[in-house]
Amino acid sequence: QVQLVESGGGLVQAGASLRLACAASGRTFSDYAMAWFRQAPGKQRECAAALSWSGGRTYYADSVKGRFTISRDNAKNTVYLQMNSLKPEDTAVYYCAADRARYSPLAAAASYDYWGQGTQVTVSS
Repeated sequence: QVQLVESGGGLVQAGASLRLACAASGRTFSDYAMAWFRQAPGKQRECAAALSWSGGRTYYADSVKGRFTISRDNAKNTVYLQMNSLKPEDTAVYYCAADRARYSPLAAAASYDYWGQGTQVTVSS
């Protein structure tokens, strides 16, 4: 079993930056693909960014390319999402997710076995 705890959300103005962190515990963190999904009110959950277990594959939604960066620190069992130039449309609950299979599609929610509780990000205009 893997436990995921997100932190770093908050209320910011458009153009600001935030860094989300997701601390994992329970199993070998370095074996897992990790992702950040987000869900805005009335919309489906979407993958914002994902990173394979090796770091060799990444995925970014078109809407965040060039602004968001996903990274991992295996020594700290933590995955990060650096979000720059935030826009009001980035407002959502952001969820951390972990996939124990090594070669699943990174952007598919069904690939992920463990989920955090989510952290709210609100961007005002």
